[in-house]
Amino acid sequence: MKPEIVKKYQPYRPVDLKDRTWPDKTISKAPRWCSVDLRDGNQALVYPMEIPEKAELFKLLVEVGFKEIEVGFPAAADVEYNFLRHLVDNKLVPNDVTVQILTQAREHLIRKSFDALAGVHRAIVHMYNSTSTLQRDVVFGMSREQIKKLAVDGVRLVKQLAVEYRAKTGTIFDLEYSPESFTGTEVDFAVDICTAVMDVWEPTSESKVILNLPSTVEMTTPNLYADQIEYFVRNVPRRDLAVISLHTHNDRGCGVAASELALMAGADRVEGTLFGNGERTGNCDLITVALNMFTQGVDPELDLSDINRVAEVYERTTRMGIHERHPYVGELVFTAFSGSHQDAINKGLAKRKVAEHNGRSVTWAVPYLPIDPHDIGRTYESIIRINSQSGKGGVAYVMEHDFGCRLPKTMHPEFARVVQVIAEKQGGEVMPHEIKSAFENEYLKRRSPLQLVGISAIEEKPDSGEVNLRLKIESDKTGFLTSGNAEYTGKGNGPLDAARDAILNALTPDPSPKTETQNGSPVGRGEKKFDFQIKNYSEHSLGEGSDARAIAYIQIERDDKTTFYGVGVSPNISRASIEALFSAVNRALAEKGFLLHIQAKETFDKL
Repeated sequence: MKPEIVKKYQPYRPVDLKDRTWPDKTISKAPRWCSVDLRDGNQALVYPMEIPEKAELFKLLVEVGFKEIEVGFPAAADVEYNFLRHLVDNKLVPNDVTVQILTQAREHLIRKSFDALAGVHRAIVHMYNSTSTLQRDVVFGMSREQIKKLAVDGVRLVKQLAVEYRAKTGTIFDLEYSPESFTGTEVDFAVDICTAVMDVWEPTSESKVILNLPSTVEMTTPNLYADQIEYFVRNVPRRDLAVISLHTHNDRGCGVAASELALMAGADRVEGTLFGNGERTGNCDLITVALNMFTQGVDPELDLSDINRVAEVYERTTRMGIHERHPYVGELVFTAFSGSHQDAINKGLAKRKVAEHNGRSVTWAVPYLPIDPHDIGRTYESIIRINSQSGKGGVAYVMEHDFGCRLPKTMHPEFARVVQVIAEKQGGEVMPHEIKSAFENEYLKRRSPLQLVGISAIEEKPDSGEVNLRLKIESDKTGFLTSGNAEYTGKGNGPLDAARDAILNALTPDPSPKTETQNGSPVGRGEKKFDFQIKNYSEHSLGEGSDARAIAYIQIERDDKTTFYGVGVSPNISRASIEALFSAVNRALAEKGFLLHIQAKETFDKL
C-alpha cells in the first residue's frame, strides 16, 4: 500500500492493564447464550424473513436449546411487531425461554416495545444508545453527560413500564443495556454510564441487569477487546448484580476469537447468530464457539447433534448459503482430497475401532479430524467416493476430476439431488460411471417434449446487434407446437435470447378462456402457458486440440421463480449453448402442471 494511504489509519489505543489475568484462564463452562438471528441476523438479509420463516427459525432455536432469543425490533416495523404478537398470542414461547427485543433509548419506541411484549411470560428489554467517541462527535454532537442522560432517562421509563405491565399482564421484565460501539468508547466512560444505568434500575440477585458490551464494529485484535472486558469487569460497581454480555462482529475476521478471549476475561454471556450471519461481515458464530468448547471437553449446553438439519433450516429461512469450508458445518470440512490425508484418517479410524471393539474407552484422536463427525450428525468421506451422505461438492468434484465437466457452482445442489436419489434408491456407493450416466440422462438426453433438429440461419444486424434465427423444432407431444414440427423464428439481443424467443413462439399458447368476458364472449385466449428467463450461462472446452468439443451450461428461471439447468455439448459453441437451452426448457416443462395446456387445447377445440 502507498505510504500516504497507510497514514490515514491509526493504531487502536490500548487499555492500560499491565496485570491482565485472562491469558491464564480457560473456558470451563458454557456461557449464557442469546441468539440474535431474528434481529441482527434478519436485518442484514437481502430479503428479510417474513413471519412464517421467522417462526420456523424461532422453533429451531428453541429446539437447539437457546433460552434467550432476541426476536426483533418491534417498534421499528410492522412485521417485527406482528411477529412478536404472533409468538405471544399463539403461545409459541415456552416458559423456560425468554424473548428479547431491541429498542433505542427513545420514549415512543420503548412504549411500543412494551405493547408488543405484553402477555409473554418473561422478556428482556434490550435498550441501547451510541456512546463511542466517533458517534458522539460526528452523529450526535453531544457530550458525555448528554449521552449518559439519554441512557438514564430511557432506563427510568423502562423501569416504570416494567412495573405497570407486570401488574397488568404478569410479564416479568429484565433489563439489558448496551453502550453501543463499546469498542470505540473510552472504557472509563463505559463503566460510568453503565454504573448510572444500574443506579436507576436497582438490580437484585433475583433480577440482575445485563450489561452488554458490543464490538459493534470490530476495531482491533481480540486481545485488546479482552483487555477492555477485564477492565470493565474489575471496575464496574456491584459486579455480582450484573451479567456481563458480549456481542461481537466479524469486521476483522475475529468475532469468534474475540468472544472466546472475552469469556476468559470474565464475561458471562454471548450474543451471536447461527453460522455468523449479520451486518457487514457478520456476527459471532455461536455454532463455532459452542463446538470449539465441545472439542475441549466442555458441554456447550446446546443440542448440535444434527447440525445438517440446523444448516438446512437456516439456509432455507434466511436464503443465505453456508461456505463449503465453514467450521464444522461446511460441506467439505470432513472430506479429504489428499490421498495421504485419507490414509492417515482411515488408519486413525481403524485404530479407534479396534480399541472400542476391545472395550477400551478412548478419547478422540484421529489425524486431520478435530472432532468426531458423527457427534454432530456428519460423516467423514473421501471426496471421490460418493454415497447418499455425499455433498454437492463431492459430486461436482467427480464430474470435473473424472470427466472434465466444470459445473457452475449454482448447479451443484441441483445435480447433487439427482445423484442422491440414485444413492438412496440403490443404497451404498454411487460409482463415477453411474454419476456420468445420471448426468447424461438428466441433461444431455433431454429431448422431450422439444427437440432441436437444426439451426437454419443466424443473422445479426450490424447496426443494432439484433440477432434473428430460425430453428427447426420437433415434438413428441401432439399439439404441443403451434404449427407442428416445423421451423420457428426468433429475435433477440444475441443467439440465446433469439433462441428463447423462437421456443416461446413455437409453444402452443394456452387456449383456455379466462373468466373475464367482453360482450358475452370470453377474452384472454392465446396467452402463454409457459414463460422463462435466462439467468446464468457458462461454457468451457472438453478436451484439447482441433477435435475438442464445447460444453455449455444454462440456467433458466420459470415465471414461478423456479430455476432449472440445462447442458449442451457440441463441436460448435453456438449449437452447444442452444442445445443447453432446450435441455433446461425440457426439464422445466417436464414438471407436473406444465403440460396441461395440451389437455386444455383439446377441451377448447370441442367448444
